Amino acid sequence: MSGWVAVAGLGPGADELVTPEVMQALAEATDLIGYFPYVARVADRPGLVRHGSDNRVELERAAHALELAAAGKQVVVASSGDPGVFAMASALFEALEAGPAEWRLLDIRILPGITAMLAAAARAGSPLGHDFCAINLSDNLKPWALIERRLRLAAQADFAMAFYNPRSKARPEGFARALDILRQECGPDRLILFARAVSTPEEELRVVRLGDAGAEMADMRTMVILGSSHSRLIERPGSPILYTPRWTE
Repeated sequence: MSGWVAVAGLGPGADELVTPEVMQALAEATDLIGYFPYVARVADRPGLVRHGSDNRVELERAAHALELAAAGKQVVVASSGDPGVFAMASALFEALEAGPAEWRLLDIRILPGITAMLAAAARAGSPLGHDFCAINLSDNLKPWALIERRLRLAAQADFAMAFYNPRSKARPEGFARALDILRQECGPDRLILFARAVSTPEEELRVVRLGDAGAEMADMRTMVILGSSHSRLIERPGSPILYTPRWTE
């Protein structure tokens, strides 16, 4: 049995949003590695060894996966959403580049998934229908000054913006600062979506004006999407539709 590593996206939460390719890799795996909640999302079965770990040991987790594959194991590294979007794919390649030369001969696959940004946008309508960018608001791996600069430049360029990791218990003040910056650059009338736990039974969607947005509206299970100056809200019975037209001046 030859070893391999597949970094797999489990999607935003619902089982039906996991791709057949990822399901096949999980069925073949001898070992499953990932953050404890992501490992818990995968059904147990005979022959599958689980390796759960904390969320701040990505490089150690990636090196462990490569070590197991080098020993002949068939390894799935679980990510939520898509593994290439603020997730484990980059961590695996960081470990690969710094590791033994023989690791570079391994069969390594990145299996895409539906990231929270796209799942939230689809639930709301089409807020990312024109040019957009994604920004991780966590300052664990980059300085706040860089986050602020990117926020201001993206706002000045009139992108729709999707924000990952908006507000954690360890850094609740960061998202409030981000909202202040966005109000300075965009004004109070820009539409902003708070999409929490999309595709799970706890799903909640809320669209407000930027001037009415509060930091308490988001947590780490919330995807926040700020529309561009062209984004529009179609009112209708039930849930309104938030979308960004395909055109601009």
